[in-house]
Amino acid sequence: MGVNSVTLVGRAGRDPDVRYFESGSVVANLTMAVNRRSRDEEPDWFNLEIWGKQAQVAADYVKKGSLIGVIGSFKIDSWTDRNSGEKRNRPVIRVDRLNLLGSKRDSDSNYPGASSSQERSPNHEEIPF
Repeated sequence: MGVNSVTLVGRAGRDPDVRYFESGSVVANLTMAVNRRSRDEEPDWFNLEIWGKQAQVAADYVKKGSLIGVIGSFKIDSWTDRNSGEKRNRPVIRVDRLNLLGSKRDSDSNYPGASSSQERSPNHEEIPF
């Protein structure tokens, strides 16, 4: 028996790239930075692929720098490069569950006393990269 399960907590490296299909399906792709235990080390970066309702949640609420948690499985995307004809591979986390871990106050500029994420100066510990 095999188990392919990945659980990560980190920050979105960019806004989700969202695609809608004629079939009604939706997919969101983004990167995620996960800090290591030592603050001196660079974070690990992961490519995320999110489908369906979870993808729509990502499209609506996840922005670069958002704190998120994901549960999913590891897979390898393979394709042939159109220009060179070479085989390419890319590791991807196929997300089954997306958790928004930041507070509403973090993203709500209408909250009294809160500033928008673009105006507020980030704490050094908040930025994984």
